[in-house]
Formats: sequence, C-alpha cells, structure tokens
Amino acid sequence: MRWRSTLLVASGLLCVACGPISKLPPLVSEEVEAGRRKQQVDHIRDYFAQRARLNNVAFRIRVANNLDCRNRSTQIGLDAGTVPSLPRKFRSYSQEALSVSWTQATVISVAETSPATAAGIKPGDHLMTFNNEAVPRTDTSAWISHFVDNNGEQPIRVLVRRDGVDEIRTITTVKACAIPVELITDSTPNAFTTGDRIVIHSSILRIAHTDAQLALVLGHELAHANLGHLDKQWLNQVLGWAGGAAIDAGLVLGGISTGGVFARQFARAGERAFSVNFEREADYAARAGYELTGAEKFWRTFSLESPDAIRIAKTYPVTPVRFVQMQKVAAEIADKQRRNAPLVPELTAPQAEPIPTEAPH
Repeated sequence: MRWRSTLLVASGLLCVACGPISKLPPLVSEEVEAGRRKQQVDHIRDYFAQRARLNNVAFRIRVANNLDCRNRSTQIGLDAGTVPSLPRKFRSYSQEALSVSWTQATVISVAETSPATAAGIKPGDHLMTFNNEAVPRTDTSAWISHFVDNNGEQPIRVLVRRDGVDEIRTITTVKACAIPVELITDSTPNAFTTGDRIVIHSSILRIAHTDAQLALVLGHELAHANLGHLDKQWLNQVLGWAGGAAIDAGLVLGGISTGGVFARQFARAGERAFSVNFEREADYAARAGYELTGAEKFWRTFSLESPDAIRIAKTYPVTPVRFVQMQKVAAEIADKQRRNAPLVPELTAPQAEPIPTEAPH
C-alpha cells in the first residue's frame, strides 16, 4: 500500500510539472459573449458583401447571355429581404449587421447595371408595395422574383420608403437567364453547375481578384448549362454502361462472373469522355462585356490554391492549358471588337493541340 501512495504522489507532482505555468487572466462571460457576437456580425457582413459582388457580376452575365439560355425570366437586379425571410443561421444578428427590418423588405444589394439601379433604388431602402401589392415579410426574395417574372416586361411601380419618406419608383424589367447563382461558404476553390443552378464557393471570390475574373468563372459555368454539357456527359455515361454491361453478359454466358465490373468501368469512362473538351468549350464562352485581357491570371492564382490542377486533367483541363487558351480567347475577342463583329463563341473550331493529362517527366 505504501508504494501505491508514493506512486499517486509522484503522479500528481508530474501532472503539476506538465501543466501550464503562466497565469491566464480571468474570462468574463459577458466579454466572451460580446466577442462571439462581433464575430457573428462580421461573418454576416462579409458573407453578404461577397454575395453582393457575386450578384452584381451574375446579373450582368445572365443579361448578356440570355438569348443562349434554355430558360429566361424578367429581372430587376436587386436582393432584398426581412429578418424572418433570411436563412435561419443569419437571423439572430442580421438586423445589427445589415440593418434589415423585421417587417419591411429591406434592399440588401443592387446590381450596378440593373433596372433597380436605373430607378434610383439603393441598399437600405424599404420596398413597401409592387403595383400596390404589399411585399410580404416571409419568403420575401422569392415573392419579389415571382412577381417580377409574372409581370413580364411591363413597368413596375414600386413604393419605396427611405428615411421615413415614401416615393414611387418605376422599374423597367429586363430579360435574363433564369438560372440561380448560389454562394456557399467553403474554403475549397470550386464552382459547378447542376444544370438548373450555379454554385460558387466563397474561396473562388477570394482568388478572383477582379470582377472580370469572377465573370470568367460564371460565364464558364453558365456555358456548361447552356450548351447541355451535363446531358451529353450523362448520355456518354449511359452508353459506356451499356457497352460494359454487354461484355459482362457475354462473359457470364461463357461461365465467367464479372460482378458488373465492365459496366461500372465503362460507365466511368463514358462520364469522363470529352469532359475536358467540354471545359475548354465553356471557357471560350465566357463573355459579357468585361475586359478579359489579364483575366487568365485567375488560373495562375487557382493553381496556387490547387497545385494538382497544374499537371492532372481527368475531367478538367490543366491550368496551363486554361491560361494559354484564355490569352488567345481574349485576343480573339479584342479583334472582334475592333471589327465590330458579334461577340459569339466559336463553338466549332479547328482541331486544337492535344490536352496534356499529366506534366512531362
């Protein structure tokens, strides 16, 4: 028993010796809560500032390319809401962070080239009625979008309250691509389309140093949706699976069970078939009046965030290919502008050089 007591004392002394020796100041719960609140407010402000930038560029891209889109809608180019209409994670501090009202639709951002800007509407304005219909306090953004689209190309009389003063503003709508553009907070640099929406990770806005570079990314994803690349990729996958399944069936008849391995592998190969060329085609379609000279530097910055993109290209072209390609595209567009030629992508072009899938050893 004595040796056990000695061991316990020694262990206690050892734990004391291994613990921190500096004396930390006492934490006051109110100060911790104030710090947490400030971080929440800063996050909301940063997120909506990024969303305002994304919406600004997206509006311009969707209007410029609307004739190529499968689905179009009338739009006015503003983002508005009430506290209850915002995503739940933003509600607690959105009034403090953005001065959003609980009951009146508050303009959060306005696209620079939009009809809303032309009508003089600014962030912070309260939108009371559209053609005498009260704007609801829930599902506010969706209600505005549906009202504008259902109204067609007719002007909309909007009752705007600014600093307690009411004034009627007349907004003339424009046609634009209907595909929504969503911002997701994510540190992985990525942007993609599902065909019915475009998703941009917040890290893309961090490495896209100019709006022209961000327009390059948005135009790229919009082109995927417009040109039906996902449908073609799905068809390639189905055809690959069918070919592989035929091989599996033939081997089974010969007494060899494959477990469907050929169907799976051929489907995977079919999914990847031509996907790199789809990427090149989409890059070329990026246009909306932005100055593209220098925009190709985005791919240099992207490669620093994702080094494997420099040498590996299974479904995406390697970043050096994108960089050089965009330099040539920018020069070609500049030549079209000098000749007053339409800025329409050349979807059928001479055979390009083979795309490297791995850097030379």
